[in-house]
Order: sequence, then structure tokens, then C-alpha cells
Amino acid sequence: MPYVRPDVANILAMLAAQPGPKMEEGDAATARAAMKMMGQMVERPRTDVAEIKDISIPSPHGHTIPARLYRSTLATDPAPVLLFYHGGGWVIGDLDVYDSLCAEVCSILNMTVVSVDYRLAPEHPFPAATEDCLAATSWLAGSPAVIGHAVTGIVPAGDSAGGNLAAVVSLELHGKLPVPILAQWLIYPGVDMTANSGSMVDFADGYLLTAGTMAWFTQHYMGDSDLLHPWASPLHAASLAGQPPTLVFTCGLDPLRDQGRAYAGKLIAAGVRTIFREAEGQIHGSVTIRGAIPSAQDDLHANLRDLKLLIAESLAAQPAQQLAAE
Repeated sequence: MPYVRPDVANILAMLAAQPGPKMEEGDAATARAAMKMMGQMVERPRTDVAEIKDISIPSPHGHTIPARLYRSTLATDPAPVLLFYHGGGWVIGDLDVYDSLCAEVCSILNMTVVSVDYRLAPEHPFPAATEDCLAATSWLAGSPAVIGHAVTGIVPAGDSAGGNLAAVVSLELHGKLPVPILAQWLIYPGVDMTANSGSMVDFADGYLLTAGTMAWFTQHYMGDSDLLHPWASPLHAASLAGQPPTLVFTCGLDPLRDQGRAYAGKLIAAGVRTIFREAEGQIHGSVTIRGAIPSAQDDLHANLRDLKLLIAESLAAQPAQQLAAE
């Protein structure tokens, strides 16, 4: 039997005792409501920051993208921004479910955060979510006035499906924006739609995220699309060379664990500055279950210490990189 932290074992026992159908036995609307309800029970209260407000991001595809802005200070000095893409298998999740997490990240990093409410499947299948995240990132790089300060760099970040989206944003836009992508933070990312062995089998059931739920997510999002498309499975991109400094975080009891490990390994092999962190005895989804799993708060803060280091290193390197470009 794998090691399970005591606080993780408690919530797994609680979830196992809950009656009702599995997520994959219902529809998307029911699953979205269930995720929001669960978040209210298991997440920590939102910490206070200087400003939180809902904003709208224009999209070249004819719609607006809802987002939420978090500011740790009302100072107008130019500064970088962390752009967060939420998890939920491209089918569930929203700004409210991730509200506490984004406020915590804003507070601990002392950094502006923008959380993106991209379009969800099955109403908007692949590649709608990716298109929205690319559009949001390009918009942010232009220092829109609503942010409250000039944007000097971007940090794409996200968990699970959001980790996939952050990885794809970096693959597509690194080096192509008017400001640099300083680092990326991939939280138990889904980066291989074809994964069907290893941790996908070892933790297929009983650890919150199940193989059945992953298959349900994938079918809703991908339909008949190519699972090996680099926007679906960035692990299979031709190369990861030249990617921004990266923090990859995995959990030891997660079906997605092995693909996160593999992505970190491929980044390192490509010469990318990479920090890999794994939480032993921890489950998928832990960054938004910190109320029920106190040790997940420690995991989050350890991640943020690593991310601060990567951002600081990247900022320190910017003058030298600019001179080299000139």
C-alpha cells in the first residue's frame, strides 16, 4: 500500500462514505455544481488582499472572457503578473472555486494575479479553452489599464487541466510577447492525453481523481480530436527546448503523477531551468482542498518559495538577455 498522509486519509474516508453517483455518471452541469459545493466545504477562507474585482478580457473569437483580478497592493509601479488557468478537466471549475487559492498566491508572492474563466467543454470543446488562454495572455502582455500597473512579465500557472493550458501558453507564446514569460508553474499538470499506464493504473480509483473521471473529461473536451496534438498533449511536443524556467509540482497519489514527472524530465533534458517538487502521500486537487487537508497549505507555500526563486532569477537575468538581443 502506498503512503497516505493522515489528513489525506481522513478526507478520502469522508468522500468514500458519501452516497450518490460518480461524476462520470452525470452531466457537466451537475459536476460543476458538485465541485463548487465541495469547494465551500473543504477549502480555506479567502485571505484579504488589497483589491479583488471581476474584469472582462476581449477575445478575437467574438466573445469576452471573464476573469478576476487580485492585487496585493494598489501601487502603480510596473510589475509582473501571474496568470492563473484553473483546473477541472476542461469541463468544470470556475473563478469562485479558485478564489481562495488565487488570493493566497497573490498575498504570499506579493504579486498581481489574474484568474481566467475560459470556455468549458462540452459546450465549447477543444481547442476553445486553449484559444481563450492564449488570448488572455496576449491581452495581459499589452498592459491593459484595468490591471492598475504596467505589466513587466508574465507567469503562466495552473493546476491539472490548467497546468496543461499553462504549458501550452508557454509553448506557443514564450519569446513572442512584448514582455517576457518569466517562469511557468505547472501544478499536477495533465500533459499526456494518451497516458494509460503507471500512475494512471496504480491510482485509478479511491484517490479523488479517478481514471473514469479522466476518461469522461477527455471525451467531453477532445471528442474525436487528435489526442497527440501538442495543445492536448504538450509532453509529445517536438521539443521543449527554450521554454521558460519551470516549477512542476506533482502529488504521490495522483493518476497524473507520472506525466508530470515525465514533463519535468523532458524539460531538464532540453536544458530548461526546472524545479521539480512532489508531495508524498498527497492527492490530486490538493491546492483547493487546503481546509480539509492542512498539509496541503504547507505544500502550497513550499511551491511559492520555489516560484519566487525562479521569478527572481529570471528578473535578474533580464538586462543581460536584453543586451544579448540588441
